[in-house]
Amino acid sequence: MGRLWLDAKTMRELGHQVVDAIAERLVRPWDATPIIAAASPDELAARLAEPAPEDGRPFDELLRRLDRDVLPFMTRNEHPGYFAYIPGSGTWPSALGDLIASGLNMDVGSWSLSAGPSELELVVLDWFKQWIGYPSHAAGVLTSGGSAANMTALACAREAVVGAMSDRLVVYCADHAHSSVARAARILGFRPDQLRVLPVDERYRMRPDALVHAMDADIRAGREPLFVAAVAGSTSTGAVDPLREIAAICKERGVWLHVDGAYGAFAVLSERGRATLRGLELADSITLDPHKWLYQPFECGCLLVRQGHQLLNAFEIVPDYLRDAKTGVPREVNFADYGMQLSRTSHAIKVWLSVQYFGLAAFREAIDRCIDLAQHAEERIRRSDRLELVSPAALGIVCFRRRTDGSEDEAERTNAHLIRALSRGSIGFVSSTRLRGRFAVRLCVLNHTSRREDVDAVIDHFERAAVDTRAAAPAPVVRHERDARIEEGWLGAPRVDPDVVRSLPLFAELDDRDVERVARIAREVRFPAGAAIVEQWEVGREFYAIVDGTARVFKDGKEIAEMGRGDYFGELAALEWGASFSYPRLATVLATTDVRALVLPGPFFNELVRDAPSVASRIRHTVRERMARA
Repeated sequence: MGRLWLDAKTMRELGHQVVDAIAERLVRPWDATPIIAAASPDELAARLAEPAPEDGRPFDELLRRLDRDVLPFMTRNEHPGYFAYIPGSGTWPSALGDLIASGLNMDVGSWSLSAGPSELELVVLDWFKQWIGYPSHAAGVLTSGGSAANMTALACAREAVVGAMSDRLVVYCADHAHSSVARAARILGFRPDQLRVLPVDERYRMRPDALVHAMDADIRAGREPLFVAAVAGSTSTGAVDPLREIAAICKERGVWLHVDGAYGAFAVLSERGRATLRGLELADSITLDPHKWLYQPFECGCLLVRQGHQLLNAFEIVPDYLRDAKTGVPREVNFADYGMQLSRTSHAIKVWLSVQYFGLAAFREAIDRCIDLAQHAEERIRRSDRLELVSPAALGIVCFRRRTDGSEDEAERTNAHLIRALSRGSIGFVSSTRLRGRFAVRLCVLNHTSRREDVDAVIDHFERAAVDTRAAAPAPVVRHERDARIEEGWLGAPRVDPDVVRSLPLFAELDDRDVERVARIAREVRFPAGAAIVEQWEVGREFYAIVDGTARVFKDGKEIAEMGRGDYFGELAALEWGASFSYPRLATVLATTDVRALVLPGPFFNELVRDAPSVASRIRHTVRERMARA
C-alpha cells in the first residue's frame, strides 16, 4: 500500500477523534458563546496562511488548530436562537450518512458504477413524489441545493418547450422570488429584457392578474412566454403564491409552471402545511431543499419534473467514453443524465438514514413546532406597544420591527442597530429584509431545537433594548473615484444644462460633481400632448424626471395620479431587482400637455441612487408609496 492508505485501526482512531470533537461542539451550552463570531481577513490570514507542508503532521495537532483557528469563526447553526436567513439545522444520522458517502467516495453518476446508491436515490425521490402528490412517472435528481435545482428546471423547460435558446422567450417571477431565479436566467443566456419581475399582492404573493397582463403584453410584442417561477414559501415572508390560479393560467397558455419550494415545500408533511401548499402538485417542476425543513446537512437539494422523460431528454449526452456505462436495462437510471453533474456524490444516503432512524412523525412534529413558534412570535408582536407587525407569520417566518416616531430612515437605522446588537450576544440571531420598501426584522423559525423561550428572548430584545442613536447613525457613503480623463472629449460635454438639473427637487441636494454627472449622462426629450410616454407592462429601464408640462398616470385603465414639473417616474423599472433584471412598467403615463423631461439610463440611475444619499432617500420613499399601490 502507498503512503496515502491507512489501516483499519488508524482509521478508527482518527474517526473517534473527529466524532468526539464534533459532538463536543454540538452539545456546548447554548448560552456560553455568541451565535456568530467573525474575524478580519488579516487576523485569519495570520492564523492560517502558510505553505503546504512537505511532510505530514500529527492528526490531533491538526484538530487542535481547527478548534482554535477555524471553527470558532462561524455561525452556530445548531443554536436554538438562530433565526436569521434560512437556519441550517441538520441531524446526526444524516451527518453520518455524509460520512459514509465521503468515506466510500461514492460516484452516483451511473447505475453500473453504483447500483445500490442509485436505487436508494430512486427510493428517496419516490418518497418526495408521494409527499407532494406527483405521479409515479415523474422523475427527479438530487442536487447541491435549491439554486442548482432552479437552474436545472429552467434549462429543462427551455429544452422541452422550444429547444434552442431564442431572444423571444420570457421568464416570469414575483418580486419576492429567490435570487437564484435571476441568476439561473443570466447563466442560461436570458437577456435583461427576458425576465419579468411582477408585483405582489397585500399578502406578498404573485398577482395572477399581473401575470396575465404581462404575458398579454409580451405576446402583442411578438415574444413567447416560456416559464413562470412561482414560490411555495418565499424567503422574505414565507408567502405561498396562489398556485392553483397560476397553474390554470399556465395550462391555458402552454407555459411551463415551476414552483420553487426550496423553503416551504416539505411543510406538506404537516396537515397545516399541506393545506397552505394546495396546488403544488399541479406544477410542471418543483424545487425542494432537504437541507431546510427535512433537516439534512448542507448540501442537499432536489428537482422533480412531472413528465420525467423531459428531464432525461434535456440532459442526456452519451459520449464514446461513457457508452460502457449504458446498459439499456429497464429501470436502470444514470443520474448523470438528469442534471448538470457527471461525477456526483450520494445525497440520498443521509436522507434515507435520518428518515428511517427518526420516522416521519418526528419531522412532522418539528415542522409543526416551527409554525407554532412563529405564530407565537406574531401574537407577542401584536400585543406589544413597542413593536409593529410588518408581515404575519407564514410557514415559520414573521417580519416586524421596533416602532419609532421618526422617518422611515430612522426606523431602518434603529432596527438595523438592534439586529447588530443582538448578533453580538448569545441570545439569538436574526436578519433583515425589505417589504414594499420598508425595512423589516425577519425572524425565521426552522431549527428543530428552537423553544418558546428562545423566541421570547429575541422579542424581548427588540422590545426592551436601548438604542444608541450615535451607533445607529448611517454609514458613510463610499465614493468611487473615476479616471479624470473620462471628463475629456465628447463624454465630458454636458448634454443637459446643469442648472436644469439643479432646479428639480430630486437633484436639489446633489453636490456640483454629481450635478455634472447627471447633466452629462441625461438626455432631454420632448413628448407632445396625448403621447404615451410609457405604457403599462412594456419593457424599459429608463428613469424620467419632468422639467416642464403635465402628465397623468393610469393603472389598469384607471387614473391614479397627476404629475407636473419636478415629478418623476420609472424608478421601479430602472432599479435593478437582481442580475440586471427589473420590473416591467407598472403604469401608463400619458402627456396631457407638451412634456419636456430628463431621461436617465437604468445603470446610471442605479449608480446615482447608490452614491447620492439625498436621491436614495427620496427614491426609497417613492418606492414604498408606489409599491403599496402596485
